[in-house]
Amino acid sequence: MRKKINCIILDDEPFAVKLIADYASKVPELNVLYADSDVFRAMEILKSEAIDLVFLDIQMPQLTGIELMQLFNRQHNFIITSAYPQYALDAYQFHVIDFLLKPVTFNRFYQAVEKYFRWQETFQRNAASTDDFLFVKADRKHYKIAAADIVYIEGLKDYIRIHTETEKIMVLENMKDILEKLPQQQFVRIHRSYIIPLNKIKVIEGNQIQLTDGTYLPIGETYRKLVNEWVQR
Repeated sequence: MRKKINCIILDDEPFAVKLIADYASKVPELNVLYADSDVFRAMEILKSEAIDLVFLDIQMPQLTGIELMQLFNRQHNFIITSAYPQYALDAYQFHVIDFLLKPVTFNRFYQAVEKYFRWQETFQRNAASTDDFLFVKADRKHYKIAAADIVYIEGLKDYIRIHTETEKIMVLENMKDILEKLPQQQFVRIHRSYIIPLNKIKVIEGNQIQLTDGTYLPIGETYRKLVNEWVQR
């Protein structure tokens, strides 16, 4: 049985607040602690209460949704409700579970909430797992590499180079086969030459991704849709 999660609803349109609050009342796991348009009141609640999920509009007069996420991104997860699809890419730089385009239907709202629960379940499984690793052969040796230590994997024709936090290992392997050996919920291919772990993503900006170690890698046109699907999970 799923536990109750605390959430707030913040939107400068009273009708939108009422609609999302009504939808939330139909989902037993959602416990709404605040539903209104006062950004500063919402900020006080975010600071003082254990909030799991925020339903957030982007365009608000006092403080935009993007600015609010910049302040609270590391502590909270967000589902965006907006009439402006052009904000989607900017929003996904943060802990955004889904982007709901107004007018929001209950079916679409429920899908977003389910996506949050699936993400939580996957995150908890991955956090509890300490034995994710792979063996690779290089220089007549077999290396055991923990998935958590991989920063990114680079494809070089018939070889790959595995960049870890402490070393670079050249392996006679192709990108397709190495991706199949990795934990599927933790890695994504972003380019014909690059595979990255999702937890090493710092910022997605335009056609490139900045990793937590400062490395910038390109997003291939073929993989852009896949990357967007992953960050929306």
